[in-house]
Amino acid sequence: MRWTNLFTISAVAAASMFGQTAAPNDMGVSIGHMHLMVADVDAQKKIWVGVLGGQVTTAGALEMIKFPGVFIVVQKARAATEGSDGSSVNHFGFLVKSYPEMKKKLEDAGLTFSMDNAQTHQIIAVLPDKVRVEFSEDTSLTVPIKFHHIHEAGENQEVVRDWYVKTFGATAGKRGQFPAGFIPGGEVDVMKATAAPVATKGRALDHIGFEVKNLEAFCKKLAADGIAFDMAYREVPQLAGLKIAFIVDPNGTRIELTEGLSAH
Repeated sequence: MRWTNLFTISAVAAASMFGQTAAPNDMGVSIGHMHLMVADVDAQKKIWVGVLGGQVTTAGALEMIKFPGVFIVVQKARAATEGSDGSSVNHFGFLVKSYPEMKKKLEDAGLTFSMDNAQTHQIIAVLPDKVRVEFSEDTSLTVPIKFHHIHEAGENQEVVRDWYVKTFGATAGKRGQFPAGFIPGGEVDVMKATAAPVATKGRALDHIGFEVKNLEAFCKKLAADGIAFDMAYREVPQLAGLKIAFIVDPNGTRIELTEGLSAH
């Protein structure tokens, strides 16, 4: 039986709670997707859909798992990868309506935790391929789960945060002790790294993604500002006409820019 058929019932039941990505900011940017390149695709999908309730959708040949505020893309890695810990993106995180319910689901799925704070109702779970994902309770949510943040690790926290403010129009602020850049759909938080982190490219969490309105014009502006491209702007017919480009932040985080993702 095809994997997509295994979770049809749960996907249909959850469909009503999933909207598009957040409305963009003044620069046309919102949170888009997290892209995993892993050894065991099915093991990841069973967590993201079977445990966390994500909805399977497609953009042409690209299969994605949809949550409020973000898409998760899971693809097969060509070579062995390291986990997210130690890279410039240590983990990414969601808000959940119930900490105890989420903790039990994760435990029942056999996952371990790198952090479990019963006082603050926060967990960092270690998914297959050593992908770290944080879950923080927010009882005011109207959905069971919603995307919240990307957590980078950098030697100079403010420099990393300020790059996101300048490049993507993020609103500068703080989340607790962490400098943060707030972007519609979530935020980029920066923890202190004691040494230069490893770039994300080639790790299990290979890159993060932002959805951008008028991407071609946005890329021209980036080029004029001196930002180099890891992959130049292009349209991809086999992905339902999705428009993409790749850049790398000063901290080593690979970033995919997309236009058209939110339509799916």
